[in-house]
Amino acid sequence: MFKFLLSQSRGLLFFTALASVIHGACSVLLVTQISGALTADALARDRMALTFGLTALVVMLSQMAASILSERLSHHADAQLRLYVSQRVMDTDYRHLEAIGAAKVQSALAEHTAKVAEFFVSFPAILTNAVVVLGCLTYMLMLSWQVFLFAVLVLALGSLAYHLVHLRAIVHLDAAADEQDRLFGHFRSLTDGAKELRLHRNKRTVFANKVLGESIEIVRRERTKGMSIFLLSASWSNFLIYAFIGLVLFVLIRDVPNQAKIMTGFALVFVYMVTPLEVLLLNLPRANLAKASADRIDDVTQGMQVNENPANPLQLPVLKSLELDGVAHRYYHEQSDDFFALGPMSLSFKAGEVVFLVGGNGSGKTTLAKLLVGLYPPEQGSVKLNGELIDDANRDQYRQIFSTVFSDFHLFDRLLQVGNTDTSALDQRGNQLLARLHLQHKVQVKNGAFTTQALSQGQRKRLALVVAYLEDRPFMVFDEWAADQDPVFKNVFYHDVLSELKAQGKTILVISHDDRYFHLADRMLRMENGQLQIVEQQELIPA
Repeated sequence: MFKFLLSQSRGLLFFTALASVIHGACSVLLVTQISGALTADALARDRMALTFGLTALVVMLSQMAASILSERLSHHADAQLRLYVSQRVMDTDYRHLEAIGAAKVQSALAEHTAKVAEFFVSFPAILTNAVVVLGCLTYMLMLSWQVFLFAVLVLALGSLAYHLVHLRAIVHLDAAADEQDRLFGHFRSLTDGAKELRLHRNKRTVFANKVLGESIEIVRRERTKGMSIFLLSASWSNFLIYAFIGLVLFVLIRDVPNQAKIMTGFALVFVYMVTPLEVLLLNLPRANLAKASADRIDDVTQGMQVNENPANPLQLPVLKSLELDGVAHRYYHEQSDDFFALGPMSLSFKAGEVVFLVGGNGSGKTTLAKLLVGLYPPEQGSVKLNGELIDDANRDQYRQIFSTVFSDFHLFDRLLQVGNTDTSALDQRGNQLLARLHLQHKVQVKNGAFTTQALSQGQRKRLALVVAYLEDRPFMVFDEWAADQDPVFKNVFYHDVLSELKAQGKTILVISHDDRYFHLADRMLRMENGQLQIVEQQELIPA
Protein backbone atom coordinates (compact mmCIF):
# COMPACT_ATOMS: atom_id res chain seq x y z
CA MET A 1 0.00 0.00 0.00
CA PHE A 2 2.72 2.48 0.96
CA LYS A 3 4.77 1.65 -2.13
CA PHE A 4 1.70 2.26 -4.27
CA LEU A 5 0.98 5.61 -2.58
CA LEU A 6 4.62 6.64 -2.94
CA SER A 7 4.56 5.88 -6.66
CA GLN A 8 1.37 7.93 -7.09
CA SER A 9 2.33 10.90 -4.90
CA ARG A 10 6.13 11.14 -5.11
CA GLY A 11 6.29 14.77 -6.26
CA LEU A 12 3.63 16.06 -3.90
CA LEU A 13 5.15 14.15 -0.98
CA PHE A 14 8.62 15.56 -1.74
CA PHE A 15 7.50 19.19 -1.69
CA THR A 16 5.37 18.60 1.41
CA ALA A 17 8.35 17.03 3.17
CA LEU A 18 10.65 19.86 2.03
CA ALA A 19 8.30 22.51 3.41
CA SER A 20 7.98 20.49 6.64
CA VAL A 21 11.76 20.21 7.09
CA ILE A 22 12.21 23.94 6.52
CA HIS A 23 9.45 24.67 9.02
CA GLY A 24 10.97 22.33 11.64
CA ALA A 25 14.51 23.63 11.19
CA CYS A 26 13.46 27.29 11.33
CA SER A 27 11.29 26.60 14.39
CA VAL A 28 14.31 25.24 16.26
CA LEU A 29 16.36 28.21 15.09
CA LEU A 30 13.65 30.51 16.41
CA VAL A 31 13.77 28.82 19.82
CA THR A 32 17.56 29.14 19.98
CA GLN A 33 17.25 32.85 19.14
CA ILE A 34 14.69 33.29 21.91
CA SER A 35 16.98 31.47 24.34
CA GLY A 36 19.91 33.64 23.29
CA ALA A 37 17.91 36.86 23.55
CA LEU A 38 16.84 36.05 27.12
CA THR A 39 20.43 36.16 28.34
CA ALA A 40 21.90 38.72 25.89
CA ASP A 41 22.52 42.41 26.54
CA ALA A 42 20.49 45.18 24.88
CA LEU A 43 22.95 45.78 22.03
CA ALA A 44 23.08 42.11 21.11
CA ARG A 45 19.28 41.87 21.18
CA ASP A 46 19.04 44.80 18.75
CA ARG A 47 21.35 42.99 16.31
CA MET A 48 19.25 39.82 16.61
CA ALA A 49 15.92 41.53 15.88
CA LEU A 50 16.13 41.46 12.08
CA THR A 51 17.28 37.82 12.00
CA PHE A 52 14.48 36.89 14.39
CA GLY A 53 11.89 38.64 12.22
CA LEU A 54 13.11 36.96 9.02
CA THR A 55 13.17 33.55 10.73
CA ALA A 56 9.62 34.03 12.05
CA LEU A 57 8.48 34.96 8.54
CA VAL A 58 10.04 31.81 7.08
CA VAL A 59 8.41 29.73 9.84
CA MET A 60 5.01 31.20 8.97
CA LEU A 61 5.39 30.75 5.19
CA SER A 62 6.79 27.22 5.48
CA GLN A 63 3.98 26.24 7.86
CA MET A 64 1.42 27.58 5.38
CA ALA A 65 3.01 25.67 2.53
CA ALA A 66 3.35 22.46 4.56
CA SER A 67 -0.26 22.65 5.78
CA ILE A 68 -1.75 23.28 2.33
CA LEU A 69 0.40 20.62 0.68
CA SER A 70 -0.43 18.14 3.46
CA GLU A 71 -4.15 18.75 2.93
CA ARG A 72 -3.78 18.16 -0.80
CA LEU A 73 -1.67 15.08 -0.14
CA SER A 74 -4.30 13.72 2.26
CA HIS A 75 -7.16 13.88 -0.22
CA HIS A 76 -4.96 12.70 -3.08
CA ALA A 77 -3.72 9.66 -1.13
CA ASP A 78 -7.21 8.68 0.04
CA ALA A 79 -8.60 8.99 -3.48
CA GLN A 80 -5.74 7.00 -5.02
CA LEU A 81 -6.12 4.18 -2.51
CA ARG A 82 -9.86 3.92 -3.10
CA LEU A 83 -9.32 3.96 -6.85
CA TYR A 84 -6.67 1.25 -6.46
CA VAL A 85 -8.93 -1.06 -4.43
CA SER A 86 -11.95 -0.34 -6.65
CA GLN A 87 -9.98 -1.12 -9.80
CA ARG A 88 -8.66 -4.36 -8.35
CA VAL A 89 -12.22 -5.36 -7.41
CA MET A 90 -13.50 -4.59 -10.92
CA ASP A 91 -10.64 -6.46 -12.57
CA THR A 92 -10.57 -9.55 -10.38
CA ASP A 93 -12.03 -12.93 -11.13
CA TYR A 94 -15.73 -12.94 -10.21
CA ARG A 95 -15.47 -16.28 -8.39
CA HIS A 96 -12.70 -14.92 -6.16
CA LEU A 97 -14.76 -11.81 -5.46
CA GLU A 98 -17.67 -13.99 -4.32
CA ALA A 99 -15.34 -15.80 -1.92
CA ILE A 100 -14.06 -12.54 -0.39
CA GLY A 101 -17.54 -11.18 0.28
CA ALA A 102 -18.98 -7.69 0.05
CA ALA A 103 -18.38 -6.81 3.72
CA LYS A 104 -14.58 -7.04 3.50
CA VAL A 105 -14.52 -5.01 0.29
CA GLN A 106 -16.73 -2.29 1.81
CA SER A 107 -14.60 -2.22 4.96
CA ALA A 108 -11.43 -1.86 2.88
CA LEU A 109 -12.90 1.01 0.85
CA ALA A 110 -14.58 2.91 3.68
CA GLU A 111 -12.39 2.28 6.72
CA HIS A 112 -8.97 0.82 5.99
CA THR A 113 -8.02 3.04 3.05
CA ALA A 114 -8.70 6.12 5.19
CA LYS A 115 -6.40 4.88 7.96
CA VAL A 116 -3.57 4.01 5.57
CA ALA A 117 -3.89 7.37 3.81
CA GLU A 118 -4.02 9.20 7.16
CA PHE A 119 -0.72 7.71 8.28
CA PHE A 120 0.89 8.18 4.88
CA VAL A 121 0.00 11.87 5.01
CA SER A 122 1.47 12.10 8.52
CA PHE A 123 4.98 11.44 7.13
CA PRO A 124 5.69 15.17 6.59
CA ALA A 125 4.43 15.96 10.11
CA ILE A 126 6.59 13.18 11.52
CA LEU A 127 9.51 14.59 9.57
CA THR A 128 8.84 18.09 10.89
CA ASN A 129 8.73 16.97 14.51
CA ALA A 130 11.75 14.70 14.04
CA VAL A 131 13.72 17.69 12.74
CA VAL A 132 12.56 19.74 15.74
CA VAL A 133 13.57 17.04 18.22
CA LEU A 134 16.97 16.47 16.56
CA GLY A 135 17.57 20.22 16.34
CA CYS A 136 16.75 20.65 20.02
CA LEU A 137 19.07 17.80 20.95
CA THR A 138 21.84 19.37 18.87
CA TYR A 139 21.38 22.70 20.61
CA MET A 140 21.48 20.98 24.00
CA LEU A 141 24.72 19.26 22.98
CA MET A 142 26.20 22.67 22.19
CA LEU A 143 25.15 23.99 25.60
CA SER A 144 26.52 21.11 27.73
CA TRP A 145 27.50 17.66 26.56
CA GLN A 146 27.21 16.21 30.08
CA VAL A 147 23.61 17.33 30.50
CA PHE A 148 22.93 16.30 26.91
CA LEU A 149 23.93 12.70 27.71
CA PHE A 150 21.56 12.72 30.66
CA ALA A 151 18.80 14.07 28.40
CA VAL A 152 19.40 11.26 25.91
CA LEU A 153 19.13 8.75 28.77
CA VAL A 154 15.76 10.20 29.81
CA LEU A 155 14.47 10.07 26.23
CA ALA A 156 15.71 6.49 25.84
CA LEU A 157 13.84 5.40 29.00
CA GLY A 158 10.66 7.06 27.74
CA SER A 159 10.98 5.47 24.30
CA LEU A 160 11.67 2.03 25.80
CA ALA A 161 8.54 2.24 27.94
CA TYR A 162 6.55 3.28 24.90
CA HIS A 163 7.88 0.34 22.89
CA LEU A 164 7.03 -2.17 25.62
CA VAL A 165 3.42 -1.04 25.93
CA HIS A 166 3.15 -0.92 22.13
CA LEU A 167 3.46 -4.72 22.07
CA ARG A 168 0.39 -4.98 24.31
CA ALA A 169 -1.62 -2.23 22.65
CA ILE A 170 -1.26 -3.66 19.13
CA VAL A 171 -3.07 -6.84 20.24
CA HIS A 172 -6.18 -4.78 20.98
CA LEU A 173 -5.89 -2.75 17.78
CA ASP A 174 -5.63 -5.92 15.68
CA ALA A 175 -8.69 -7.37 17.41
CA ALA A 176 -10.61 -4.16 16.65
CA ALA A 177 -9.60 -4.34 12.98
CA ASP A 178 -10.80 -7.95 12.70
CA GLU A 179 -14.15 -7.10 14.26
CA GLN A 180 -14.48 -4.02 12.03
CA ASP A 181 -14.72 -6.26 8.94
CA ARG A 182 -17.57 -8.22 10.53
CA LEU A 183 -19.25 -4.97 11.60
CA PHE A 184 -19.51 -3.79 7.99
CA GLY A 185 -21.40 -6.99 7.19
CA HIS A 186 -23.85 -6.18 10.00
CA PHE A 187 -24.24 -2.63 8.67
CA ARG A 188 -25.26 -4.07 5.31
CA SER A 189 -27.84 -6.26 7.06
CA LEU A 190 -29.47 -3.10 8.43
CA THR A 191 -30.71 -2.22 4.93
CA ASP A 192 -30.79 -5.60 3.19
CA GLY A 193 -32.78 -7.14 6.04
CA ALA A 194 -34.91 -4.10 6.86
CA LYS A 195 -38.21 -5.84 6.02
CA GLU A 196 -37.45 -8.88 8.16
CA LEU A 197 -36.32 -6.74 11.08
CA ARG A 198 -39.45 -4.60 11.01
CA LEU A 199 -41.73 -7.65 10.86
CA HIS A 200 -40.20 -9.48 13.83
CA ARG A 201 -39.65 -7.54 17.06
CA ASN A 202 -37.64 -10.23 18.83
CA LYS A 203 -35.41 -10.67 15.79
CA ARG A 204 -34.90 -6.91 15.65
CA THR A 205 -34.08 -6.76 19.35
CA VAL A 206 -31.58 -9.63 19.17
CA PHE A 207 -29.94 -8.14 16.08
CA ALA A 208 -29.68 -4.69 17.67
CA ASN A 209 -28.37 -5.90 21.03
CA LYS A 210 -26.58 -9.18 20.45
CA VAL A 211 -25.28 -8.87 16.89
CA LEU A 212 -24.86 -5.22 15.91
CA GLY A 213 -24.56 -3.85 19.44
CA GLU A 214 -21.96 -6.39 20.58
CA SER A 215 -19.90 -5.91 17.41
CA ILE A 216 -19.89 -2.12 17.84
CA GLU A 217 -18.98 -2.57 21.50
CA ILE A 218 -16.06 -4.90 20.68
CA VAL A 219 -14.62 -2.38 18.22
CA ARG A 220 -15.07 0.44 20.74
CA ARG A 221 -13.62 -1.55 23.65
CA GLU A 222 -10.58 -2.90 21.82
CA ARG A 223 -9.70 0.45 20.22
CA THR A 224 -10.20 2.25 23.52
CA LYS A 225 -7.91 -0.21 25.32
CA GLY A 226 -5.22 0.00 22.66
CA MET A 227 -5.23 3.79 22.41
CA SER A 228 -5.51 4.24 26.19
CA ILE A 229 -2.36 2.20 26.73
CA PHE A 230 -0.51 4.44 24.28
CA LEU A 231 -1.84 7.60 25.95
CA LEU A 232 -0.78 6.38 29.40
CA SER A 233 2.70 5.74 28.07
CA ALA A 234 2.78 9.20 26.47
CA SER A 235 1.87 10.74 29.84
CA TRP A 236 4.71 8.79 31.49
CA SER A 237 7.12 10.07 28.83
CA ASN A 238 5.99 13.67 29.44
CA PHE A 239 6.54 13.21 33.17
CA LEU A 240 10.10 12.10 32.50
CA ILE A 241 10.70 15.24 30.44
CA TYR A 242 9.43 17.57 33.17
CA ALA A 243 11.38 15.59 35.76
CA PHE A 244 14.49 16.17 33.68
CA ILE A 245 13.77 19.91 33.51
CA GLY A 246 13.50 19.93 37.31
CA LEU A 247 16.81 18.13 37.62
CA VAL A 248 18.48 20.62 35.25
CA LEU A 249 17.10 23.63 37.13
CA PHE A 250 17.64 22.43 40.69
CA VAL A 251 20.27 19.67 40.71
CA LEU A 252 22.53 19.28 37.65
CA ILE A 253 23.43 22.91 36.89
CA ARG A 254 25.25 24.54 39.80
CA ASP A 255 28.41 26.60 39.78
CA VAL A 256 29.31 26.34 36.10
CA PRO A 257 30.20 29.01 33.54
CA ASN A 258 27.20 30.47 31.69
CA GLN A 259 24.85 28.91 34.24
CA ALA A 260 21.93 31.18 33.35
CA LYS A 261 22.32 30.54 29.63
CA ILE A 262 22.53 26.76 30.06
CA MET A 263 19.58 26.59 32.47
CA THR A 264 17.45 28.86 30.29
CA GLY A 265 18.42 27.02 27.13
CA PHE A 266 17.75 23.53 28.46
CA ALA A 267 14.46 24.47 30.11
CA LEU A 268 13.18 26.39 27.08
CA VAL A 269 14.25 23.75 24.56
CA PHE A 270 12.82 20.87 26.58
CA VAL A 271 9.48 22.64 27.07
CA TYR A 272 9.36 23.38 23.36
CA MET A 273 10.33 19.81 22.54
CA VAL A 274 7.49 18.22 24.56
CA THR A 275 4.82 18.70 21.90
CA PRO A 276 6.88 17.48 18.90
CA LEU A 277 8.06 14.49 20.91
CA GLU A 278 4.49 13.72 21.95
CA VAL A 279 3.39 13.90 18.31
CA LEU A 280 6.12 11.45 17.36
CA LEU A 281 5.06 9.05 20.11
CA LEU A 282 1.36 9.33 19.27
CA ASN A 283 2.11 8.44 15.67
CA LEU A 284 3.17 4.97 16.81
CA PRO A 285 -0.43 3.81 17.41
CA ARG A 286 -1.47 5.48 14.17
CA ALA A 287 1.29 3.58 12.43
CA ASN A 288 0.02 0.33 13.89
CA LEU A 289 -3.57 1.13 12.97
CA ALA A 290 -2.36 1.89 9.46
CA LYS A 291 -0.37 -1.34 9.34
CA ALA A 292 -3.39 -3.36 10.46
CA SER A 293 -5.54 -1.61 7.83
CA ALA A 294 -2.90 -2.13 5.14
CA ASP A 295 -2.82 -5.83 6.05
CA ARG A 296 -6.61 -6.00 5.65
CA ILE A 297 -6.40 -4.29 2.25
CA ASP A 298 -3.65 -6.71 1.24
CA ASP A 299 -5.80 -9.63 2.38
CA VAL A 300 -8.63 -8.40 0.17
CA THR A 301 -6.54 -7.54 -2.87
CA GLN A 302 -3.82 -10.20 -2.61
CA GLY A 303 -5.71 -12.85 -4.57
CA MET A 304 -7.13 -10.37 -7.05
CA GLN A 305 -4.96 -11.46 -9.90
CA VAL A 306 -5.60 -9.67 -13.18
CA ASN A 307 -4.93 -12.49 -15.64
CA GLU A 308 -7.31 -11.43 -18.40
CA ASN A 309 -6.66 -8.98 -21.19
CA PRO A 310 -9.19 -6.11 -21.15
CA ALA A 311 -11.80 -6.08 -23.88
CA ASN A 312 -11.53 -3.70 -26.82
CA PRO A 313 -14.87 -1.85 -26.92
CA LEU A 314 -14.34 -0.94 -30.58
CA GLN A 315 -14.06 -4.58 -31.67
CA LEU A 316 -17.07 -6.32 -30.13
CA PRO A 317 -17.44 -9.93 -31.29
CA VAL A 318 -20.29 -11.15 -33.49
CA LEU A 319 -22.20 -14.27 -32.46
CA LYS A 320 -22.41 -16.98 -35.10
CA SER A 321 -21.99 -20.04 -32.92
CA LEU A 322 -21.20 -20.74 -29.29
CA GLU A 323 -20.11 -24.15 -28.00
CA LEU A 324 -19.49 -25.59 -24.55
CA ASP A 325 -17.51 -28.81 -24.88
CA GLY A 326 -17.13 -31.04 -21.81
CA VAL A 327 -17.42 -28.08 -19.45
CA ALA A 328 -17.40 -28.84 -15.71
CA HIS A 329 -17.36 -26.80 -12.50
CA ARG A 330 -17.34 -27.57 -8.76
CA TYR A 331 -18.56 -25.39 -5.89
CA TYR A 332 -19.70 -25.67 -2.29
CA HIS A 333 -23.41 -26.46 -2.04
CA GLU A 334 -25.02 -25.26 1.21
CA GLN A 335 -28.08 -27.52 1.05
CA SER A 336 -26.03 -30.73 0.90
CA ASP A 337 -23.06 -29.35 2.89
CA ASP A 338 -20.76 -30.78 0.25
CA PHE A 339 -19.12 -29.84 -3.01
CA PHE A 340 -21.49 -29.83 -5.95
CA ALA A 341 -20.27 -30.98 -9.36
CA LEU A 342 -21.73 -29.36 -12.46
CA GLY A 343 -21.19 -31.33 -15.66
CA PRO A 344 -19.25 -32.28 -17.59
CA MET A 345 -21.67 -31.12 -20.27
CA SER A 346 -21.63 -30.15 -23.92
CA LEU A 347 -23.96 -27.54 -25.33
CA SER A 348 -24.21 -25.27 -28.37
CA PHE A 349 -26.12 -22.12 -29.29
CA LYS A 350 -26.74 -20.38 -32.57
CA ALA A 351 -27.93 -16.91 -33.46
CA GLY A 352 -31.65 -16.18 -33.31
CA GLU A 353 -32.86 -19.04 -31.08
CA VAL A 354 -34.75 -19.03 -27.79
CA VAL A 355 -33.60 -21.65 -25.27
CA PHE A 356 -35.36 -22.35 -21.98
CA LEU A 357 -33.40 -23.80 -19.03
CA VAL A 358 -35.51 -25.46 -16.33
CA GLY A 359 -34.84 -27.51 -13.20
CA GLY A 360 -35.27 -27.55 -9.46
CA ASN A 361 -33.72 -25.12 -7.00
CA GLY A 362 -30.06 -25.88 -6.47
CA SER A 363 -29.79 -27.96 -9.62
CA GLY A 364 -27.08 -25.69 -11.09
CA LYS A 365 -29.03 -23.50 -13.53
CA THR A 366 -27.58 -20.15 -12.45
CA THR A 367 -24.08 -21.62 -12.18
CA LEU A 368 -24.40 -22.87 -15.78
CA ALA A 369 -25.46 -19.35 -16.82
CA LYS A 370 -22.40 -17.86 -15.08
CA LEU A 371 -20.17 -20.37 -16.88
CA LEU A 372 -21.86 -19.54 -20.16
CA VAL A 373 -21.38 -15.76 -19.89
CA GLY A 374 -17.74 -16.07 -18.75
CA LEU A 375 -18.10 -15.10 -15.08
CA TYR A 376 -16.71 -18.51 -14.14
CA PRO A 377 -13.90 -20.03 -16.20
CA PRO A 378 -14.51 -23.78 -16.73
CA GLU A 379 -12.39 -26.07 -14.56
CA GLN A 380 -12.33 -28.56 -17.40
CA GLY A 381 -13.56 -28.57 -20.97
CA SER A 382 -13.63 -25.60 -23.31
CA VAL A 383 -15.81 -22.74 -24.52
CA LYS A 384 -15.61 -21.66 -28.15
CA LEU A 385 -17.09 -18.60 -29.81
CA ASN A 386 -17.32 -18.85 -33.60
CA GLY A 387 -14.82 -21.72 -33.38
CA GLU A 388 -12.27 -19.69 -31.38
CA LEU A 389 -11.18 -21.05 -27.98
CA ILE A 390 -11.98 -18.75 -25.05
CA ASP A 391 -9.18 -18.31 -22.51
CA ASP A 392 -7.72 -15.54 -20.32
CA ALA A 393 -6.51 -13.69 -23.39
CA ASN A 394 -10.00 -13.14 -24.82
CA ARG A 395 -12.49 -13.99 -22.04
CA ASP A 396 -13.27 -10.36 -21.24
CA GLN A 397 -13.83 -9.71 -24.93
CA TYR A 398 -16.08 -12.78 -25.05
CA ARG A 399 -18.23 -11.48 -22.16
CA GLN A 400 -19.12 -8.41 -24.22
CA ILE A 401 -21.62 -10.39 -26.32
CA PHE A 402 -23.93 -10.90 -23.32
CA SER A 403 -26.63 -8.83 -21.65
CA THR A 404 -28.02 -10.38 -18.49
CA VAL A 405 -30.65 -9.95 -15.81
CA PHE A 406 -29.72 -12.37 -13.03
CA SER A 407 -32.09 -13.09 -10.16
CA ASP A 408 -29.76 -11.12 -7.85
CA PHE A 409 -29.22 -8.33 -10.38
CA HIS A 410 -27.93 -4.90 -9.45
CA LEU A 411 -29.57 -1.83 -10.97
CA PHE A 412 -27.29 1.18 -11.48
CA ASP A 413 -28.82 4.63 -11.40
CA ARG A 414 -27.77 5.40 -14.97
CA LEU A 415 -27.09 3.81 -18.33
CA LEU A 416 -23.37 3.31 -17.92
CA GLN A 417 -22.86 2.29 -21.54
CA VAL A 418 -23.65 5.87 -22.58
CA GLY A 419 -20.28 7.38 -21.63
CA ASN A 420 -19.85 10.92 -22.95
CA THR A 421 -21.96 10.44 -26.08
CA ASP A 422 -25.21 12.20 -26.90
CA THR A 423 -27.97 10.62 -24.83
CA SER A 424 -31.04 12.10 -26.52
CA ALA A 425 -31.69 9.12 -28.82
CA LEU A 426 -31.07 6.64 -26.01
CA ASP A 427 -33.35 8.61 -23.67
CA GLN A 428 -36.11 8.49 -26.25
CA ARG A 429 -35.74 4.77 -26.87
CA GLY A 430 -35.54 4.05 -23.14
CA ASN A 431 -38.70 6.03 -22.39
CA GLN A 432 -40.54 4.16 -25.17
CA LEU A 433 -39.61 0.86 -23.55
CA LEU A 434 -40.63 2.16 -20.12
CA ALA A 435 -44.06 3.09 -21.50
CA ARG A 436 -44.37 -0.35 -23.03
CA LEU A 437 -43.72 -1.90 -19.63
CA HIS A 438 -46.12 0.55 -17.90
CA LEU A 439 -43.33 2.32 -16.01
CA GLN A 440 -43.62 5.75 -17.65
CA HIS A 441 -45.49 7.20 -14.64
CA LYS A 442 -42.89 5.87 -12.18
CA VAL A 443 -39.54 6.58 -13.81
CA GLN A 444 -38.04 8.35 -16.80
CA VAL A 445 -34.68 8.32 -18.54
CA LYS A 446 -33.11 11.79 -18.58
CA ASN A 447 -29.57 12.45 -19.79
CA GLY A 448 -28.83 8.75 -19.60
CA ALA A 449 -29.91 8.43 -15.94
CA PHE A 450 -33.07 7.19 -14.21
CA THR A 451 -35.12 9.74 -12.33
CA THR A 452 -35.72 7.28 -9.47
CA GLN A 453 -35.08 3.73 -8.28
CA ALA A 454 -37.76 3.79 -5.58
CA LEU A 455 -39.63 0.91 -7.21
CA SER A 456 -40.99 -2.49 -6.28
CA GLN A 457 -38.90 -5.57 -7.07
CA GLY A 458 -41.05 -6.38 -10.07
CA GLN A 459 -40.74 -2.82 -11.38
CA ARG A 460 -36.99 -2.86 -10.83
CA LYS A 461 -36.77 -6.04 -12.88
CA ARG A 462 -38.69 -4.36 -15.68
CA LEU A 463 -36.25 -1.46 -15.48
CA ALA A 464 -33.34 -3.94 -15.62
CA LEU A 465 -34.96 -5.45 -18.73
CA VAL A 466 -34.96 -1.99 -20.33
CA VAL A 467 -31.24 -1.65 -19.54
CA ALA A 468 -30.48 -5.05 -21.10
CA TYR A 469 -32.61 -4.17 -24.13
CA LEU A 470 -30.74 -0.89 -24.67
CA GLU A 471 -27.35 -2.62 -24.47
CA ASP A 472 -28.29 -4.32 -27.75
CA ARG A 473 -26.00 -7.32 -27.46
CA PRO A 474 -26.34 -10.56 -29.43
CA PHE A 475 -26.86 -12.98 -26.49
CA MET A 476 -29.34 -12.27 -23.68
CA VAL A 477 -29.72 -14.25 -20.45
CA PHE A 478 -32.77 -13.88 -18.19
CA ASP A 479 -32.58 -15.68 -14.83
CA GLU A 480 -36.11 -16.09 -13.42
CA TRP A 481 -37.02 -12.65 -14.78
CA ALA A 482 -40.77 -13.28 -14.66
CA ALA A 483 -40.78 -14.63 -11.09
CA ASP A 484 -41.79 -11.24 -9.60
CA GLN A 485 -44.17 -10.18 -12.39
CA ASP A 486 -47.95 -10.34 -12.50
CA PRO A 487 -49.66 -12.27 -15.35
CA VAL A 488 -49.93 -9.18 -17.57
CA PHE A 489 -46.20 -8.57 -17.69
CA LYS A 490 -45.40 -12.27 -17.91
CA ASN A 491 -47.40 -12.32 -21.12
CA VAL A 492 -45.65 -9.20 -22.38
CA PHE A 493 -42.25 -10.76 -21.65
CA TYR A 494 -42.82 -14.24 -23.06
CA HIS A 495 -45.01 -13.35 -26.05
CA ASP A 496 -43.89 -9.86 -27.09
CA VAL A 497 -40.36 -9.20 -25.78
CA LEU A 498 -38.90 -12.63 -26.55
CA SER A 499 -40.43 -12.77 -30.03
CA GLU A 500 -39.18 -9.25 -30.83
CA LEU A 501 -35.65 -10.04 -29.62
CA LYS A 502 -35.66 -13.26 -31.64
CA ALA A 503 -36.78 -11.36 -34.75
CA GLN A 504 -33.74 -9.10 -34.21
CA GLY A 505 -31.50 -12.16 -34.38
CA LYS A 506 -30.73 -12.30 -30.64
CA THR A 507 -29.88 -15.58 -28.94
CA ILE A 508 -31.83 -15.89 -25.70
CA LEU A 509 -31.42 -18.15 -22.67
CA VAL A 510 -34.38 -18.01 -20.28
CA ILE A 511 -34.16 -19.70 -16.88
CA SER A 512 -37.77 -20.28 -15.97
CA HIS A 513 -40.35 -22.28 -14.03
CA ASP A 514 -43.33 -20.96 -16.05
CA ASP A 515 -44.37 -24.23 -17.73
CA ARG A 516 -47.33 -22.61 -19.52
CA TYR A 517 -44.83 -20.76 -21.75
CA PHE A 518 -42.46 -23.66 -22.45
CA HIS A 519 -43.91 -24.12 -25.95
CA LEU A 520 -42.46 -20.75 -26.96
CA ALA A 521 -38.91 -22.13 -26.75
CA ASP A 522 -37.03 -23.40 -29.76
CA ARG A 523 -35.21 -25.75 -27.39
CA MET A 524 -35.58 -26.62 -23.74
CA LEU A 525 -32.85 -27.89 -21.42
CA ARG A 526 -33.31 -29.42 -17.97
CA MET A 527 -30.78 -29.41 -15.12
CA GLU A 528 -30.91 -32.23 -12.58
CA ASN A 529 -28.20 -32.52 -9.91
CA GLY A 530 -25.70 -30.69 -12.08
CA GLN A 531 -26.36 -32.77 -15.19
CA LEU A 532 -27.87 -31.40 -18.38
CA GLN A 533 -30.71 -33.13 -20.19
CA ILE A 534 -32.26 -32.27 -23.55
CA VAL A 535 -36.07 -32.06 -23.41
CA GLU A 536 -37.89 -33.60 -26.33
CA GLN A 537 -39.90 -31.29 -28.58
CA GLN A 538 -43.27 -32.86 -27.71
CA GLU A 539 -42.72 -31.95 -24.05
CA LEU A 540 -42.81 -28.28 -24.99
CA ILE A 541 -46.49 -28.41 -26.01
CA PRO A 542 -48.66 -27.00 -23.17
CA ALA A 543 -51.30 -29.27 -21.63
